[in-house]
Amino acid sequence: MTTAARVGTAAPPPRLSMGEFIALIAMLFATIAFSIDAMLPALPQIAAELSPDAPNTAQLVVTSFVLGMGVGTLFAGPLSDTFGRKTVIIAGALLYCAAAFVASLAPSLEGLLMARVLQGLGAAGPRVVSLALVRDLYKGREMARVMSFAMMIFTLVPAVAPLAGSFIIAGFGWRSIFLAFILFSLISCLWLSVRQPETLPRAARRPLEAAALASALRDVLTNRVVVMSIAVQTLCFAVLFGTISSTQQIFGTYFGRGESFPLWFALIAMMSGSASLLNAALVVRLGMRLLISWTLRGQLVLSVAFGLILWTGATEGNLTFALYVVWTTSVFMLAGLTLGNLNALALEPLGHIAGMAASVTGALATVLAVGLAAPLGLAFDGTPLPLVLGVAGLVALAALVMSALPRR
Repeated sequence: MTTAARVGTAAPPPRLSMGEFIALIAMLFATIAFSIDAMLPALPQIAAELSPDAPNTAQLVVTSFVLGMGVGTLFAGPLSDTFGRKTVIIAGALLYCAAAFVASLAPSLEGLLMARVLQGLGAAGPRVVSLALVRDLYKGREMARVMSFAMMIFTLVPAVAPLAGSFIIAGFGWRSIFLAFILFSLISCLWLSVRQPETLPRAARRPLEAAALASALRDVLTNRVVVMSIAVQTLCFAVLFGTISSTQQIFGTYFGRGESFPLWFALIAMMSGSASLLNAALVVRLGMRLLISWTLRGQLVLSVAFGLILWTGATEGNLTFALYVVWTTSVFMLAGLTLGNLNALALEPLGHIAGMAASVTGALATVLAVGLAAPLGLAFDGTPLPLVLGVAGLVALAALVMSALPRR
């Protein structure tokens, strides 16, 4: 019997209540946010200890993790199509924990960055397979709605991660943050193991064969909607990662608010969390495409306006800082109003290969985004202007691609 026939006769996968399922998915997603945002308060100490002659390079601790996550994403999905969702999520989490332990002992910046790449590889399991798990149970705008609620909870993690990281670092040193990563990952894996039934029955699994993988990859890359969704995701991820990489330095160096940075970051994250709630309320009524397009155009207007203000020096002091906080909040809101919808757009026609589809879209978008975000972050010259102008350019290109996205 063929795989397709087996899929057709397989029993529907069991479900948790929607509330518990959303909370579980949000915590699995939160592994990524915690691994990135809790590191931000440590960047000055990492720079002082491991790269005193080139302090800007400490921010590569962020993008190296993202790079590993992007590469791992390519493999996690196909493996989950063969071995099941839960197995791959848990295996990835174990690699994540092992790499975090190695990172806590790293004697050099190069060693730390290598460990962070491995940590990102492991984090790809919880990240991408969770998307396939959602696709197993939901589809279309209902899937986008579930993703929006999960993202809403997920956005609370950036609100508390830098603050939690600063407390851990103050009490035990910056290396201890990696032990917190291990604890967080183990808790989420225990929850998954005990409560969530496997969503991909054995009868519906695809063989791990080169021909099957090539066929699935061809289905993904020959779908124009999927390819263009990947391009827009790439640009939106680059905006997000470039902003995250630079934000601590801008707060500390340009505005002289390094000590209060975790509190300001928490405020920004909490305000931007409303974007996912707004998306959940609007996406069913307006549709994913329209909401993405409006968001990109609105962000372009805000970034161009703020760039002009910085360029001309029209404001200064506390007013400039307030405008920067508003602008950064808008960038994070951009993620809440686009990324979940773009994932849903890409995966909707590919439910029969959800793991591969989630892997290819996530891997390409993330790895390509690192290539844009790392230079954007390293362009920091002591002011926010390079970041703001870079974001404006990326968002303009994303809006242009989105306007050309064909309807099925």
